[in-house]
Amino acid sequence: MRKPLQEVRHLEKQSIKVMARNREAYHEYFVEEEMEAGIELCGTEVKSIRQGTLNLKDAWCGIKNGEMLLNQMHISPYDHGNRFNPDPRRPRRLLMHRREIMRLLGKVKQDGYSLIPLSVYLKGSRVKVNVGLCKGKKLYDKRQAAAERDAKRQIDRAMKERY
Repeated sequence: MRKPLQEVRHLEKQSIKVMARNREAYHEYFVEEEMEAGIELCGTEVKSIRQGTLNLKDAWCGIKNGEMLLNQMHISPYDHGNRFNPDPRRPRRLLMHRREIMRLLGKVKQDGYSLIPLSVYLKGSRVKVNVGLCKGKKLYDKRQAAAERDAKRQIDRAMKERY
C-alpha cells in the first residue's frame, strides 16, 4: 500500500535541532561508523532536553542482555517537575534493531571498538541519539591530528590574505 502524498511531504519536512554534541569524542576516538538510535526517556526528561540541559561528556554505550544502554549521560531535572523526577545519570535504553545491536556487539568484542554517543538531537518531536562506532586514538594520533588542523588553519589564513 502506498503512502498518501501529504504524509510523504510531512516526512520530508522533519526538522533536526541538535541539543548536545560530544566534541571530546572526535578528539579521543577515530569515528568509523555513525548510526541513529531512539532513546527511551521517562517523565519530564524530554522537557529538560528541549531546554538543553544535558551533558554527553562522560557518556558511553554498552550492550547488556541484547539491549543497548546509554550510561553516564546527565539530564538535569526539569525545573517545573515534581518530586518524581528520575535520577539524572540513570542508564537509558537505546532503541535499535536487534540485528544491528548484535553486529555492533561482535565488533566491540573482537576488534576493540567502543560505542560512544556523538550527539543528541530532536528529529521532529522525537529525541534521537547519534552513536558512533569508535576506535581509540593514541597520543601520537592526537598530535598528528592537531598538526593537520594547524596546517589547514595556516593555509586558510594565507588564502584569505591573498584574495
